Amino acid sequence: MRKKIENGTKSRLKIIPLGGLELIGMNITAFEYEDSIIVVDCGLSFPEEDMLGIDLVIPDITYLKENIEKVKAIIITHGHEDHIGALPYVLKEINIPIYATKLTMGIIEHRLQEHKLMDKTKRKILKFGEAMDCKHFRVEFIKTNHSIVDAAALAIHTPVGIIVHTGDFKVDYTPVFGDAIDLQRFAELGRKGVLALMCDSTNAERPGFTQSERTVGFTFDQIFEEHKDTRILIATFASNVDRVQQIINSAEKFGRKVVVEGRSMVNVIETATTLGYLQIPANTLIDVEQLKDYPVERTVIITTGSQGESMAALSRMAGDMHRKISIGPKDTVIFSSHPIPGNEKAVTHVINDLLRKGADVIFQDVHVSGHACQEEIKLMYTLLSPKFAIPIHGEYKHLIAHAKIVKQLGIDKKNVFILQSGDVLELSHDDAVVTGKVPVGTIFVDGLGVGDVGNVVLRDRRILSEDGIIIVIATLEGDQVIAGPEIVSRGFVYVREADALLDEARELVRETLERCERKNITDWGRIKNLIRDNLSEFVWKKTKRRPMILPIFMEV
Repeated sequence: MRKKIENGTKSRLKIIPLGGLELIGMNITAFEYEDSIIVVDCGLSFPEEDMLGIDLVIPDITYLKENIEKVKAIIITHGHEDHIGALPYVLKEINIPIYATKLTMGIIEHRLQEHKLMDKTKRKILKFGEAMDCKHFRVEFIKTNHSIVDAAALAIHTPVGIIVHTGDFKVDYTPVFGDAIDLQRFAELGRKGVLALMCDSTNAERPGFTQSERTVGFTFDQIFEEHKDTRILIATFASNVDRVQQIINSAEKFGRKVVVEGRSMVNVIETATTLGYLQIPANTLIDVEQLKDYPVERTVIITTGSQGESMAALSRMAGDMHRKISIGPKDTVIFSSHPIPGNEKAVTHVINDLLRKGADVIFQDVHVSGHACQEEIKLMYTLLSPKFAIPIHGEYKHLIAHAKIVKQLGIDKKNVFILQSGDVLELSHDDAVVTGKVPVGTIFVDGLGVGDVGNVVLRDRRILSEDGIIIVIATLEGDQVIAGPEIVSRGFVYVREADALLDEARELVRETLERCERKNITDWGRIKNLIRDNLSEFVWKKTKRRPMILPIFMEV
């Protein structure tokens, strides 16, 4: 029996996106009603080019930590990194139960094992049509299609009305695994009345419909037919289980053995196979060590690296850094993905390296998106007939494109809310209004450090990468300089060709120290600042560069 959500209250529902707007990734949204908060998704994003040395970017959850007594659960829509990747870091701060579908939970549990959080984290697997209940909320999981199996939309039943959150979705009538999207349930919700729709905006600029994942399988068959005399390597997203299934199907059809390369690819395939989402015929998979036992034209390699990641398997093959696989003229390499915005240069670099080695590279017509195009977005609105529209998932331009679609459907402009991360949108039965903001931002993960690298450190790294560093070293006894100053530089000028410049810089530092001594300036902090200022001005006049200047005093 479904739990009834009580109506007739004057309290308002708060929808608070803590990330996932203005960018692709880092999706996380809080829903708050009186003394309860539920969180939908908990994703990361990958560093931009100017985030030097940063591995991952995760959301700032200060608001959740400040209201920890209210936070009841995290509900996950699907198993992509931009929706689950921050979980291990967030759970160390706020340990609350996780609700997800079967494959999504399997992928999450692998992350929790890596971070030694399995025993500390409560988890519950829900099937489509089932719901989690928590005081003011009942959250129902609805079957959708995406580029990963077991993706769900959420019908969030609240005291003020039903909020539908699509997650990432598309309409695929012929999915590779499982059922098509449950349009019937969306229509039923529409007849009951939907207060607000939070709908995926990623492909809002693209007209028409997104193609079925199954069409990629036909393309693979054609490529396998046309390249019977070469080894085939296919780079794709590790999480795209349906894509992997179709590669394996084509390999079996054409009598090829399959090797899987890349840690994330191996992990996802192992999880999906164990849970029954991936069907691999017996004797199809072989270990990379067994490649030498088969002619190249009888093998297929499924690998990570479709986004040009420097340490991914394909990038290492292209750069002659892979210990077991070398690329040559007898190879056909297929990029079965589109570059994520910002990754185009890295992907092009890998393609160029592969072409230099004589490989045939195919990167067109071997990928379909997992996100709804304009006509599918219109279908969702038509089925649900929401009072309010809240575009989600995407950069600002995607949200604006989404708003234009909504306008075509006749929804009043004042009922369309293009939010920013941190905005607090309050809803009642009849109205919605942005009432304020909560603290949001990004936390950088660098190696084992979480949050210990901030904008100041990034600024210093940027300076070091652009203009280098000058280190001034002097040894003092009391107020007297007894050794130095010496100047060491890295990434600034080539020392052997800049003796005169460094000699002048050394003399300038000596004069600054002598001037401080004459004026009885003994505060080391002030002396360092004077050296830094004078040397910076000198170097700028001579070179038009601004290296980092680091004075170091040693006291005897």
